[in-house]
Amino acid sequence: MNRENFRSRLGFLLVSAGCAIGIGNVWRFPYVAGENGGGVFVLFYLLFLLCMGVPVLTMELAVGRAGKKSAVGAYRALEPSGSRWHIHGWFCMAGCYLLMMYYTTVSGWMLGYFFKFAAGTFNGLDSGAAGGVFEALLGNPWEMGTWMVLTVAVGFLVCSAGLQGGLERITKWMMCALLALILVLALHSLLLSGAREGVAFYLLPDFSRAAETGYGTVIMAAMNQSFFTLSLGIGAMEIFGSYMSSRHTLTGEAVRICALDTFVALMAGLIIFPACFSFGVQPDAGPKLIFITLPNVFVNMAGGRFWGALFFLFMTFASFSTVIAVFENLIACGIDNFGWSRKKAVGINFVLILLASLPCVLGYNLWSGLHLIGGRDVLDSEDFLVSNLLLPLGSLVYLLFCVTKWGWGYDRYLAEANEGEGLRLPDSKLLKGYLRYVLPVLILVILIQGLL
Repeated sequence: MNRENFRSRLGFLLVSAGCAIGIGNVWRFPYVAGENGGGVFVLFYLLFLLCMGVPVLTMELAVGRAGKKSAVGAYRALEPSGSRWHIHGWFCMAGCYLLMMYYTTVSGWMLGYFFKFAAGTFNGLDSGAAGGVFEALLGNPWEMGTWMVLTVAVGFLVCSAGLQGGLERITKWMMCALLALILVLALHSLLLSGAREGVAFYLLPDFSRAAETGYGTVIMAAMNQSFFTLSLGIGAMEIFGSYMSSRHTLTGEAVRICALDTFVALMAGLIIFPACFSFGVQPDAGPKLIFITLPNVFVNMAGGRFWGALFFLFMTFASFSTVIAVFENLIACGIDNFGWSRKKAVGINFVLILLASLPCVLGYNLWSGLHLIGGRDVLDSEDFLVSNLLLPLGSLVYLLFCVTKWGWGYDRYLAEANEGEGLRLPDSKLLKGYLRYVLPVLILVILIQGLL
């Protein structure tokens, strides 16, 4: 069976960026920036994105493009005879399933809030009642389940049409809509009365504020965010490398994906912080910022029903782009490893994801007494395994596979990364030493810190 490829370079960039752009950008990035001193955090974030995110992204894409298969098959094609690197491919597959076990629920929350704002549910509510809408959603398994099922069904419907006809075509349209929405929303926020203070808090480096938080804390938060924002380590990006042509270098494409990803994250902050300052809302409100704090902002804003609906439509697109990208990975794994047809892979994975997503839905209501890892609820336990274990550990495996003599090897990796036209990695001892000895230590620090 011939492997399908992207119809265009733009399609590859938008689909890959769509996979990277998700809740981590538009939900986590603004509140982590708010908690860690704003502009100083953003500076460190950009530095670590270049030093850590870009190199590991080129490695995951290189394994995919050279192996021309999903993670298990690509490792098998490239690993030295007798080695067992391909075992990590199965962990990648497990990581994608585990990610979707809760990501579909959170994506459903975004979709539900879009319809609630569009229908006028928040009209006339005071701050307490607006916050209560989220609590009511969590307490209703039928409503949460409906949004989750709708997300899963539409996601697999898109992927059933194939790479070009489904994923690439829909993601291109959706990403263009996402970028247009974020520009409109950011412009609107910048025109609010307290916008200047919000932008200053967000983007102007305030070293005294960073010192209060603690520079070590700010640096670790920036390192974590820059690392996790690209969803590296579970083969979610590797699969798109397997669909790539060799026309362009992987370094250039990785930089473009990171630029798009960072643009959306920075613009999300330009939407949220000016609005928070304009309506006297704490910008460091943490994870509840999106579902409890921001609805209160929209409720008090002129045309709040319209702007709230637009914001959660943008959030839906951001989360759904990741959902369908990971679904494509799961489908490709079934096709590559078990010889399934696309139709069969879609059907089996549709049922598996639906069943696997139920514990997260029920974990806030019928199973609310269930506490797993370290007393965490179901969603937080699943997120802990993916974010704190599988992503950093998986990235470390990709890194060691690409730079050590026991794996694919540094020279083969470098040749693949520099194949084609565009920005190239320098063939220097300094870079080789950094990738072999420094970057593994940085990833180990993130792994140990996350587990502790």
